[in-house]
Amino acid sequence: MLNEKKMEAYLAILQEELLLATGCTEPIAVAYCAAKLREVLGGKPSEVLAEVSGNILKNVKSVVVPNTDGRRGIDAAIAVGIVAGDADAELQVIANVTEEDVGRIQAYLDSTPIKVTCPETPCMLDICLHGKLDGHSATVRVANNHTNIVYIKKDDEILLEKPLTANAEDNLQDKSVLNVQDILTFAETVPLEKIKPLISRQIEKNTAIAKEGLENSWGANIGSNLLKSCDNAETQARAWAAAGSDARMNGCEMPVVIVSGSGNQGITASVPVWRYGTLMGKDEETILRAVTLSDLITIHQKTGIGRLSAYCGAVSAGVGAGCGIAWLRGAGYEGIAATLQNAVAMISGCICDGAKASCAAKIAMGVECGILGYNMYLADDNFKAGHGIMGEDVEHTIRNVGVLAAEGMRETDRVILKIMTE
Repeated sequence: MLNEKKMEAYLAILQEELLLATGCTEPIAVAYCAAKLREVLGGKPSEVLAEVSGNILKNVKSVVVPNTDGRRGIDAAIAVGIVAGDADAELQVIANVTEEDVGRIQAYLDSTPIKVTCPETPCMLDICLHGKLDGHSATVRVANNHTNIVYIKKDDEILLEKPLTANAEDNLQDKSVLNVQDILTFAETVPLEKIKPLISRQIEKNTAIAKEGLENSWGANIGSNLLKSCDNAETQARAWAAAGSDARMNGCEMPVVIVSGSGNQGITASVPVWRYGTLMGKDEETILRAVTLSDLITIHQKTGIGRLSAYCGAVSAGVGAGCGIAWLRGAGYEGIAATLQNAVAMISGCICDGAKASCAAKIAMGVECGILGYNMYLADDNFKAGHGIMGEDVEHTIRNVGVLAAEGMRETDRVILKIMTE
């Protein structure tokens, strides 16, 4: 049993991470910043300069922004935020856009110069918008986290200025308390009423968009295509997760509950575990605890990797889902640790080349590797310490993955961005 202080710390992490969001969180962060810019300026700016980090440019370029009639890119995200965004709603900033508002978006784009630049910045997530209106000017900057406003200026008056570092964990809960053994203990022993509201909402919202992705045509229809060849429990777990991303990456306006700042990760950490558990006939409490385990394993991995990087975050959530499924199948600490290590040994290095339709395929691969990782453990065919990035134990391996992503893949990130922008 964890002590009360650590139990409360784990609950605080879940409460901070499991947020409701409409649309891919990077364009939503841009729309949020734009809505705040309009609010500070007192009206719609007549011209906008957007300075964004490479990872924002990468993750906004190809994904459909909800409630924009299928538009993509920085300009569309800025326009919908300025025309119809509600800054007070944060990650739900464009959830209530009307059809009339959608018509105004193109008119605003046609009449307003919007310049997008990508200057050097130490922050992987960095959005700085400058606007002008009737002789006045304003600046709003969001950095490190999707709704973390660090700077506001109107004309010559600085209204807000926070200290800023390149650390994506700035202003967030301390995640150094996380480790696999304690995550397992927490998931198994936390009073159900403490997690049920959060995890039930995550399952409700994320399975709803997955169902939409399976029932209708979205993007490349990865989820539907998976089910054409096979419908066993493992394939259904992969397909339902992929289908949620199919819909979300291609403009579906249904909200999702995110994990580590990402809707794809929120879907991947929850939907396959729920689907697998349902097919096993597990009761509600067991499934809620398994999803909690998956969420926290995902968050633990992502802490070292960072919110945005060249390392695909969805595969981290796929590994987390594999651990949740392993627990449903009877795994204890040893089996979950082996599942995680086997899975990351297989799939680490999968690149993030922006939010788009193919994210669904990477999700399916991540979940597949997570499940295979546990099957390897059952057969006593585990990867060994010292092989590649494998550490002496599961915590060492997680640290190695963080170093690989945060340090080793910096140049990969630059090359991906260069390819995408050229």
